[in-house]
Amino acid sequence: MLVFSKGILGKEDNIKMAQQKDKYSHSLSFYAWQKLKKNKIAVFGMIVIAIAAIITILGSLIRPDFTVNSNTQMLELAKKNPGFEVQMIRVRKNKEVDRPAFIWRMMNGGREDEYKSIPIYSYEFSGSDLIVEVYTGENDEFTGKKIPLKLADILYSIDSNNRYSEDEQGNISFYVLGKGKVIQSIIDLQKEVVNQNIYTRSYWLGTDQFGRDLQSRLMAGTLVSLSVGFISVVISLLIGVLLGSVGGYFRGWVDDVIMWVINVVWSIPTLLLVIAITFALGKGFYQIFIAVGLTMWVEVARVVRGQVLSVREQEFIEAGKALGYGNARIIIRHVLPNVMGPVIVISAANFASAILIEAGLSYLGIGVQPPMASWGRMINEHQGFITTGKAYLAILPGVAIMITVLAFMLVGNGLRDALDTKSIEASASPNVPSQ
Repeated sequence: MLVFSKGILGKEDNIKMAQQKDKYSHSLSFYAWQKLKKNKIAVFGMIVIAIAAIITILGSLIRPDFTVNSNTQMLELAKKNPGFEVQMIRVRKNKEVDRPAFIWRMMNGGREDEYKSIPIYSYEFSGSDLIVEVYTGENDEFTGKKIPLKLADILYSIDSNNRYSEDEQGNISFYVLGKGKVIQSIIDLQKEVVNQNIYTRSYWLGTDQFGRDLQSRLMAGTLVSLSVGFISVVISLLIGVLLGSVGGYFRGWVDDVIMWVINVVWSIPTLLLVIAITFALGKGFYQIFIAVGLTMWVEVARVVRGQVLSVREQEFIEAGKALGYGNARIIIRHVLPNVMGPVIVISAANFASAILIEAGLSYLGIGVQPPMASWGRMINEHQGFITTGKAYLAILPGVAIMITVLAFMLVGNGLRDALDTKSIEASASPNVPSQ
């Protein structure tokens, strides 16, 4: 019985040791991700980036002002404080407005509104008309101009080539674009107007100097910042990884030529080079992608070159050459996967730098052009309010830039620590008891 029990215990020990070995038989990327998740500061940065990405992708679907670039201007609502509320009436435009697909809306920053919103103090019905007192932008003590609006014109896109007609039973006949003749009672029209077209609009962050919703403009600015950062980093990676890997792998005169180009570009101040490229390509949204991307590849190339110089001396590279693999296959399949850790870290830092450069160019007026929303441009437009009670108009875009850049830097630092090979090997080493 004693021998039998010892045999059972020995089998259990073997099972436990096998499970413990399997526990530590994951890839290095698994341990890097586990370590990154334990870094609370880096996780905070990832959450901020995820929120910004969601705002960018969903775009006009979640913005209060879903129009293109959130550029709905109402001068009577200019410079209203955060939390401002006003009563609005929506009047249908007398034209057919397309409802584009989600991808089109995301690429173009929104869609056209089929209604025109008018801020009002009050309203009252008068037969087939709605009499509204227009909001003047002053205190509620001031009275605005009263204007009549046709009930049918508020609800439908009216064909202007035909006239309204009203019968003795209180019904109105009119012609709607795309539908033809419509007959509806005045009472039903009044109920629809009250239920569907009159509402209270809240501006949580107030309005800017042109009466645009500041919250929507800030949300629209994420599209510019993240798009410029993403495309610029992609351009810098394509150029930097290509030149750095070729120079580090082949060395010799090829490396000398590439290093000469790198040193020349490196010697030019980044901002001046971006400004020069911008003037050469012209001002605009897509020009910023190219201008910023063409100035950020140098750091990537230097890092990749240094890593490739170290990796190319490893035995598995010599084994690949002995097996007859071509240089392109060795670089793509064996060299680059072993140098991407530092590249990922520097890409996070370059993403933050691209956001700062775009904001600086837009502040100077040579970045994205109005009416496109840009945080740097918003600071430029409202910098005169910093010494007044409306300082938040310039401070809020600056805070948005600071938080986004800080998030990418925190993630970059977290990736640097998580991808440290020595710490990964230490955490991945199994502590298996000796037999």
